[in-house]
Amino acid sequence: MKVWYGYGSEHSANLVMIGRFIDAADAAKTEQVIEQLTEQVSDDVKAKLMEIGFLADRFTDNLLKLLGEVRVHSLGPAELEQFAYDVNVKRENNQLVITTDEIDVSAFLKVLVDKGARVEVYSAHDYPDTDYGRGK
Repeated sequence: MKVWYGYGSEHSANLVMIGRFIDAADAAKTEQVIEQLTEQVSDDVKAKLMEIGFLADRFTDNLLKLLGEVRVHSLGPAELEQFAYDVNVKRENNQLVITTDEIDVSAFLKVLVDKGARVEVYSAHDYPDTDYGRGK
C-alpha cells in the first residue's frame, strides 16, 4: 500500500524525464548510480536510519560515503527520499527515461545533470501523443 505524505488536488503527475547523454556508456553509468542510490535509501529506510515523509536534515553515513564514491555532490539530504518513490528508470541507447506519478523529482534531475545529460521534463497528461508516460 502506498501512503501519501502530502496533499494536492492532483496526485498523478504522469511525469516523464528524459536524460540524453553523449553516448550509451554514460547513460549506463548514470543508470547504475540511480540504482545504487535507490538501493542505499531502501537499506537506510529498512534500518530505520531514514524515515520517509520526514525530511532529513543530514545524510546517513552510508549515503554520504556513496555520494562521494559516485561523485554526486549536488543533492541535499531531504531530496534523497525521492529514491524511495515509485519511479521507473529505463535505458534506451544513450538516454535514460524516468517516469513517475510523483512531481518531486529534483534528485533525479540533479543526478542526470551532474552526469552530463541534457534533460527534458514534461507531464504526459499534457503531451499524450509522446512515447512515454502512464499507459505507454
